[in-house]
This record gives sequence, structure tokens and C-alpha cells, in this order.
Amino acid sequence: MSSPGKKNHQRHLFGTDGIRGVANLEPMTSEMALKLGRAVATVLREPIFHSASRTASKRRASGVRAADKASAHRYKVLIGKDTRLSGYMLETALASGICSSGADVLLVGPLPTPGVAFLTRSMRADAGVVISASHNPFQDNGIKFFSADGFKLPDEVEARMEEMILNGEANLHRPTAAQIGKAFRVTDAVGRYIVFLKNSFPRQLSLEGLRIVVDCGHGAAYRVAPEVLSELGAEVVSIGVHPDGENINRDCGALHPEAARRAVLERHADLGVSLDGDGDRAIFVDDAGEVLDGDDVLAIAAREMQEKGILKGNTVVATVMSNLGLDLALQGTGIKVVRTDVGDRYVVEEMLEGGYNLGGEQSGHVIFLDHNTTGDGALTCLQLLAIMVEKGRRLSELRRVMKRLPQILVNVGVREKKELSRLPRLRQKIAAVEKELGARGRILVRYSGTEPLARVMLEGEDESRIRQMAHEIAEQIRNEIGNE
Repeated sequence: MSSPGKKNHQRHLFGTDGIRGVANLEPMTSEMALKLGRAVATVLREPIFHSASRTASKRRASGVRAADKASAHRYKVLIGKDTRLSGYMLETALASGICSSGADVLLVGPLPTPGVAFLTRSMRADAGVVISASHNPFQDNGIKFFSADGFKLPDEVEARMEEMILNGEANLHRPTAAQIGKAFRVTDAVGRYIVFLKNSFPRQLSLEGLRIVVDCGHGAAYRVAPEVLSELGAEVVSIGVHPDGENINRDCGALHPEAARRAVLERHADLGVSLDGDGDRAIFVDDAGEVLDGDDVLAIAAREMQEKGILKGNTVVATVMSNLGLDLALQGTGIKVVRTDVGDRYVVEEMLEGGYNLGGEQSGHVIFLDHNTTGDGALTCLQLLAIMVEKGRRLSELRRVMKRLPQILVNVGVREKKELSRLPRLRQKIAAVEKELGARGRILVRYSGTEPLARVMLEGEDESRIRQMAHEIAEQIRNEIGNE
């Protein structure tokens, strides 16, 4: 009934992907952004920030540097954002909070989340911040943090930042005079990230002769993705590349692949890719107009990487939401599927712990850990295109490796997130469904980590029956804790 895996700290501000909400309402206010800026600049000076980070920062912090001891090290925090109107407000407040606590700020402007992760590492910043609500509508916004190694901050560090904000500790460090931080604009951020992406594509290959539709959802990748594909030789049909601050994700992008599908069919394109607002996830459309999600990409990439002998541990990391068809597609190949809680941060944690290099989510987050530390929609597109070009096969052919089971997902708005096991009538209903499904399907009921929603997912052979059961469970949730 609940998802397996990681221990969770009690969260007051942070969800599974940073802090998110309606912009200019708590907690997504400029006042909170100021406090978060102070908190991240303060926690940088504590051992917990370095000891809880994953790889590079662990190595870097194995001993406190002499420069740190002498307070000579000037901490740097890199800030990127998507194209939402409220990004200006939150960026300014964050930068002010960071500078007021004695750290410098590097402003890169609109850039995909994976670009911020990459630049945080390559520019040797001490932390990175992304201002984005990903796939949410424009009135929402969010803030998420990265450590120096480009990985999202662990729960322990987020909990420490929350503590600092709630008890006022973040306000105590008030340097003066020359110790106040400075803010710098990084004018070549987009170019740096484009070079990084191009270097992830095999040098001996070219995209010449391919027509590719790219839907950037009027989001952070609106400049990056079309330019990368074009520079590698493709004929690019661009949509969703005219952000106005309010149209991000509106009837386009990863949540609405039908826009790319129409363009693929109309322009007889070889492939379509739809990116979300912050560019860390990708949904694809093949040459026949069929939609592929993250599970399809994992199945294709896992087989290719195993064939080349580069799939570490012969393992793919997926989440509890990934379709059983992924497991079936990899049966008999020797490739194991390991499942985690929903959230790309938990996929990455499992990959690091197990030494794996391929993982992702059905929603389109795919992590090629040999290249980047987070889901990267443009990079995923390039890896898939490399397979197509190298094998000389269309995407409609490659996708045949996986046949998905019918899967139904129903979202229910809730007024509170009670422990599901403490709702007896719901528990009884779930038990009855589990008994009926047996080994021929599965059920997952969980809360969203970013929205006031309960999610009901069923898989099984009979689509009409699992749809009926999913709605019955959703109705039971609605009766007990629904927001209506």
C-alpha cells in the first residue's frame, strides 16, 4: 500500500523536491526566499552540509581546509530559474539573503535544472539553487537546492535548514563591511551547458538527415534544447519556445505530449521530445505518433548499455510507479530492476549506494549518472538519438522491446495527509483489491510529495476492471479525507 525504501524526516517546508507552492503565498514568498538564502549560506559553514553530501563534497570536506579555518574561503551559491514571472521576485530575495550572510551569488538566469547541477560542479560553487515548480502551472513556484557535487541536498541538510529558519538561527550571522556577499551575472551559462550536452553525444555520430520536433513547454530549456540538436546536424521543429512568464507548461511540454505528436505527424518527423518547465524530464513521440515515457527509455537504454558492457551492476533503478512491463522487458536478459520511493532524488540515492549508472521514473526523469547527477531531458534525448543513429533503427522499432500492462492512475484532492494505514475502511478496500489482483497485477496508494493529493495506481490485465477498482478506492479516500 505504501512505497518502500528511504527513511523520511518530518518535513515542514521541504517536500520530495524542494519547497513548492503558489508564488507570493506562504511558503513561496519573498520573505521565505530571503530566509532560505540566509539558511543555505549559513549551513554551508557547518559539517553536516559536507558530511551529508554524496560524492565530490565528501571528498572535498574530508578535512577542513586551512583557508576555511582562516575564514579566507569565499562561499559561492549559484542560482538558476525557469521562465515563470515570479522567478524575478524569488531570485532577488534569495540572492539578498545569501549576500546578507556573507556568501557570493552566481546568477545564471533561465536554465534547466540539470544545467544548474552541471554548472554548480563545473564552476566549483559550494551550492546550487533552482527556482522552479517544474511541471506545475505558472502561478506556482518552488525552490530546490544542490550541494557542490550537483546532487540534491539530503533530507538531513534540508531538516537543518528548516530548523535554522524556524528558530531564527539563520538570522544571527550578519557580516558587515567587506564581508557582505556580492552577486555576479554569469553571461555564458547557456553556452557552457550546450557544450556539456554536445560532449555527451558520441563524436563520431551526427544527427544530419533527422527531423526532430522539440517542445520546450515555454520553459527553461527554450534556448538550450533546439540549439543543441541543431548544432549536431538535425533539422529542428521548435514549439513552446516563446515564454512570456505565464505560458510555461500551458497545453504543451511533458504533460501535454499531444502538441509534439501533432507536429511529428504533420511534419513527418523522425522523433518528437517534450520537456517540462525546468527541463529535467522528457517524454517522447516516435515516428508513428506513439508516446513513450521514462519506462520505455529505460528499457531501450538498459539493453543498449548492457550490450556495450557499460550497464553497471546489470541493474536499472526505477520507482514503485514504473510499469511492470519494464520488468517483463528485461526478463531473461540478466538485467535486474530495483525499485525505490517515488522521486528522482530517491532513485539517485539508490544508484549511488549500489554503484549503478542508469535509473529513472515513468514521468520522464531519466538519470544517466555517467553524464549528469540529475534527470536531464535534453541529455536523455541525445542518448536515445545516439542509439537510433548507431543502430540505424527508427524509434518505433526500438520501442518494441517493452509492452506495458494497462495502468490506471487516479488523483484525489485531500484536506489532510493522514497515515493511510489508520483509515480502516480504506485499508479493507485495498486488501480486497489486492486479493482480486493476486500475482497478475499490483496496487499502490500514496500521497504526492509536492501537492495535496492522494494517488491511486493500479496495474492489471483487464483495463476496464482495474479502472473500476481504482475509482472505487479513490471514492473511499474522498469519503474519508477528501477536500470537498
